[in-house]
Amino acid sequence: MEFLFKNQTNFYQGKVRDVYTIADKYLVMVASDRISAFDVVLPKTIPYKGQVLNELAYNFLSKTKHIVKNWSIVAPFPTVTVGYKCEPYKVEVVVRGYLAGHAWREYQLGKREICGVKLPEGMIENQKFEHPIITPTTKADFGHDQDISKNNIIEQNIVSKIDLDHIYTTALKLFEFGSEHAKKQGLILVDTKYEFGKLNNELCLMDEIHTPDSSRYFIAKNYDHNLKNNLPQEQLSKEFVRQWLIANNFQGKENQIVPAMTDAWVETISEKYIELYEKISGEKFVKSSPLSKDEFENQINSCLASL
Repeated sequence: MEFLFKNQTNFYQGKVRDVYTIADKYLVMVASDRISAFDVVLPKTIPYKGQVLNELAYNFLSKTKHIVKNWSIVAPFPTVTVGYKCEPYKVEVVVRGYLAGHAWREYQLGKREICGVKLPEGMIENQKFEHPIITPTTKADFGHDQDISKNNIIEQNIVSKIDLDHIYTTALKLFEFGSEHAKKQGLILVDTKYEFGKLNNELCLMDEIHTPDSSRYFIAKNYDHNLKNNLPQEQLSKEFVRQWLIANNFQGKENQIVPAMTDAWVETISEKYIELYEKISGEKFVKSSPLSKDEFENQINSCLASL
């Protein structure tokens, strides 16, 4: 559902979020129940997914303002965050503490360098790196993001060296914070992506942070045992959706067809997201009640009027 807010100057529909620009100064970011994987929006929505992502992201944004400024101001509704419009950098950075997901799939193909970062021989899936690495990607408005090295970002004038160094340092600090939080919850923060921009010529953290859509978590309790015995790690992330797609011959490649999603599978995904929320936050998830279109617009307009 598309809304219209007072002083609205632009609207952009992302893969899973609807973003409204207000007076060219503020953003109203509405987290939808859409779900994407391999940069493709899947055909069915997942109940409460938007609320899970928005509430987790806003909570982590609030707790990391001592590390870096971020775009958020207030969350006037469980699926909505209102914040400042920033000038985005055209890259995303992924901080990886472990060889998992995309990095592992590349490693399996024989690659020993990812995004300009050299990887040692003899590693196994889900093994911890000696130090966290950063693997940047280009930020695509449509289609797939592409791996890119730090040197290529600078050489192609996508981001200046000074700004990119600042982004890297800040991303590692955020990852350290997220890792410490995860540890308290009995989790391991495996990898996560960050998006940055500029606000009043200062570095600003944008979008979501440390959610199950942007991050991968392992259950810490059984990590060593599973690693030693070559067993799959119990994950708290969207990886279970990706693995289901892979098992059904879909990785977002040309001519591949998204498999059908049964109502039972949709319900399973919804329950999993609620479980993710509770394990990551340590708090009970409270399902929000929907508002009519008019009620929703009035509530957000009232919030904007108070800024």
